[in-house]
Amino acid sequence: MFKYSKLSKYKIKKILYCFSMDLTALQTAEFLKLNRNTINRYYKLFREGLLRYCESQKPFSGEVELDESYFGGKHHKGKRGRGSENKIPVFGILKREDKVYTQIIPNSTSETLLSIVKEKIQLDSIVYTDSFRAYNHLSINGYKHYRINHSKEFARGKNHINGIENFWSYCKMRLAKFHGLKREEFLLHLKESEFRFNNRNSDLYKMMFQAITKF
Repeated sequence: MFKYSKLSKYKIKKILYCFSMDLTALQTAEFLKLNRNTINRYYKLFREGLLRYCESQKPFSGEVELDESYFGGKHHKGKRGRGSENKIPVFGILKREDKVYTQIIPNSTSETLLSIVKEKIQLDSIVYTDSFRAYNHLSINGYKHYRINHSKEFARGKNHINGIENFWSYCKMRLAKFHGLKREEFLLHLKESEFRFNNRNSDLYKMMFQAITKF
C-alpha cells in the first residue's frame, strides 16, 4: 500500500483515518484537498484489505446464529423475502457476543448453506436458525440445532436469531447512505460493514491499519 504510492505515508494514514470515521470519498477528498479519484482508489484498496482479513478469520464455535438476507434490487408483487428477485442473497453467521461472518451466495439451498456452515462453524456448536427448510439437516451433520418459527414467535428464551437480524439492520442502514451500489462493488462494502460491526467496540483506525497492512 505504501511502497509504490506517490502519496506520503502521512497522507495515506490521513485517508485511512477518514475512512475509519466512515466519511464518504467526496467528504475525504474535500477535507484533505485531494482528487476524489485518488480517494476512491485508496478506499478500494482499504476495502480489499478488510475483505482479505475477514476471510482469514478462524471458524466459529459455541452458540451461533444463522440467517440469510437480501440486498438491493426492487420488490415485485408476490415476491418477498427469500423469493425476492433482482436482489443479492447473503448468508450470515453470528457467534453470540462476538463476531459475524457474511458471504454472498448463489442460492439459499440446503447444499449451499450447509457447505458454508461446515467450513465456518466447528462441530458440536449450538446453532440457532428460523424454520427455513434449508436448515433441516444441521442436526444430522453434528450440530445441536434449535429453530424458532417466526410465524408464531420471535424469541423463546435463548432460542432466537436476534443477533444476526440486528446485524442485517445495521448493515442495510449503513449501506443506504451510498444510494445504491453497483453489483460488482457490493461485496467490498458488505465485508467493510462486517469488519466495522465486529470491531465496533475497538479503535477502528488502529484495527483497520493492522488488518490492511497484515497481507
